[in-house]
Amino acid sequence: LKPSWLKAPLQALPQRSSLSRGSPPPLGLAAGAGSAGGQARLRSVSSSRRGGGRGRIAAMSKPFGTFPGQPAYTRGGAASGPSSGLSGGPMQATAPGSVFTPGKRRRMNLVAICANIFMPWFLFSGIFAGMSFSLHYQRPSAAYALVILGFAATFASGLLAFRTRQREREDMWYTFSTLALLLATVTAAMFGDMNFWYNMQPFYDIENLNTYPSVNPSREKGQQLMDAGRVYFADGTGLDMRKAMGFKNLDLYCVAPIVHGEEQLASYDFWAIGVNCCSGVSSDFRCGEFNNPHARSGLRLMRDDQRPFYRLAVQQAEAAYNIKATHPLFFYWMQDPVAEMNAYRDDGFKYYLLGIFTHFAFNLFCVVCAVVGFSKIGRY
Repeated sequence: LKPSWLKAPLQALPQRSSLSRGSPPPLGLAAGAGSAGGQARLRSVSSSRRGGGRGRIAAMSKPFGTFPGQPAYTRGGAASGPSSGLSGGPMQATAPGSVFTPGKRRRMNLVAICANIFMPWFLFSGIFAGMSFSLHYQRPSAAYALVILGFAATFASGLLAFRTRQREREDMWYTFSTLALLLATVTAAMFGDMNFWYNMQPFYDIENLNTYPSVNPSREKGQQLMDAGRVYFADGTGLDMRKAMGFKNLDLYCVAPIVHGEEQLASYDFWAIGVNCCSGVSSDFRCGEFNNPHARSGLRLMRDDQRPFYRLAVQQAEAAYNIKATHPLFFYWMQDPVAEMNAYRDDGFKYYLLGIFTHFAFNLFCVVCAVVGFSKIGRY
């Protein structure tokens, strides 16, 4: 015979096993089983040992059951019950702060990466070319308009970055683009102007001037060859080293008269020049191809900033050697002026190619660093 106080829990156990594993027990059942919960559990275990399958299910349902105020987790990882509004999928992790949580990993913006690789490079190449070559020589305003256009593109990119930040969206690539475009514009304008000044402008100036063959310094006057760019002197023309002179102003500006034979000239209007190639105190001149017996040509000096110092050196020679130079013209003494003139052009193109490839490599390195940096903070 079984006591009556054991029958009630045993009768309640099958009803409890019919509940879902993830739902909380009814309030009445929890209250009715109050003090006799431990005895009911022992009784259910003993009945399962005698071969009762229903008793085993009822016994095993208790440890995995849910309790009031505690959510249960399904196989998918989402909590079930009245207090949970999430639905778990297969092998779906929902632990907070996990790196595998959906929404944490973001794809890289390949369009933005490619745009930041090529757009600053295109801008740099265009401005560098405009400031280096014939556009700057023939239409300087158009060349500087390219620079203004580069600053306008930089401003537009900065405005997009500002608006994107106001909308609480990712503005990393817009900000990077603004800095890259600004750097490309400034460096292209600066190095392009330097390349034009030192290489391309002398080439264009000499190319646009006239060429005079068989010039005899003893017969020709400086006023007759005002537009001379390349001059080929007559046979028997050379340098008079005895009348060389130098003028020092930080650098030493050296001059030597170009003469025909040994005869004294009424006016020494043709001078060979060079920088830091004479002693300045004695009559020595080691500029250009001074020791080449085949050198009989001159390439016109085109730098206006050096011309006044050469004039002062000629005035010193006039006073020292008691000679006269009515209208002196200055030339670099050499054998082949055409090769020297083309060397200016080749140097200009060489520095242009070096500049654009260097900028591309530097900009690519910056983009790679930006990708790595943005990946560390998880923002693309």
